[in-house]
Amino acid sequence: MSDNSGHYFRNRLAMDNLNGLFAFVRSAETLSFVAAGRSLGVSASAVGKTIARLEQRLDVRLFQRSTRRISLTEEGQLFYERCRRIIDDLGDAESMLSRTKEAPRGRLRVSLPTIGYRFLLPHLPEFEELYPEIELDLDFNDQIVNVIEEGFDAVIRSGDLPDSSLMARRLGPFRQVLTASSAYLDRRGTPGILGDLVHHACLRYRFPTSGKLQDWVMGGATEGELRLSSALVCNNMEALYGATIRGLGIAYMPDFLVADAVKTGQLHTLLDDCFVQTGQFWVLWPSNRHLSPKLRVFVDFIAPRLFSGTRL
Repeated sequence: MSDNSGHYFRNRLAMDNLNGLFAFVRSAETLSFVAAGRSLGVSASAVGKTIARLEQRLDVRLFQRSTRRISLTEEGQLFYERCRRIIDDLGDAESMLSRTKEAPRGRLRVSLPTIGYRFLLPHLPEFEELYPEIELDLDFNDQIVNVIEEGFDAVIRSGDLPDSSLMARRLGPFRQVLTASSAYLDRRGTPGILGDLVHHACLRYRFPTSGKLQDWVMGGATEGELRLSSALVCNNMEALYGATIRGLGIAYMPDFLVADAVKTGQLHTLLDDCFVQTGQFWVLWPSNRHLSPKLRVFVDFIAPRLFSGTRL
């Protein structure tokens, strides 16, 4: 037998097996070969023969037959429950493929951290031009959100991935930097070593969810050993940025937040060799949902763009 002939017969066998599953499921749902045949566009006799071949191949009786009705055996009920899920999955797969041909449209709800507008908004004009029928509903929030319960299509967050019910795609890395304004450094001096920080006004970020102060991760010394001051504490990174620009002290912030101010000379990074902590942003969405066209194009659009030009 040639390879082509073998391939043909394997495909034919697979199709026969699949047709047998469809015939079995429709018969189990209607408890009638006649009704199942009517649904599938074949005769009741053809359905009965297909079920008989299936039973022979499985070496198990799936239906109890009488002159008036059929009913599932215990084995048939177990087999039906599994086959029903398989056919549902096939239907979902077919629906997913058909949706990929649709134009992306509709409302897309996305949650981001408060400072997320700095890395997302510059790219939105291009996104709107490419996908004019998508309506973005953006929630800028530093609180932890429940993607599924709160009805978000996706969230953009940094850090670890604790929720296994979410699918994720890596967006880009960032680095934490120590920074201060020219005005502050002219007034208080520039720290040359980590120990100098104890003599400076430190502007601290408090996580809104846990209420804990953000650690300053530095090489060569621990924050506890240095006993850093907290001249100002706030739970909004944008406010912390504003306080730093205005010369109130030294702050510990992500590089993408301060990149533009550093380039224009409004802010300066300090002790770069001592502050090397990196972070990672992700886009996450519920794993029990197929990627709709609107979500798929959004993820594909932002993944190569965000954080591509924000490194210091």
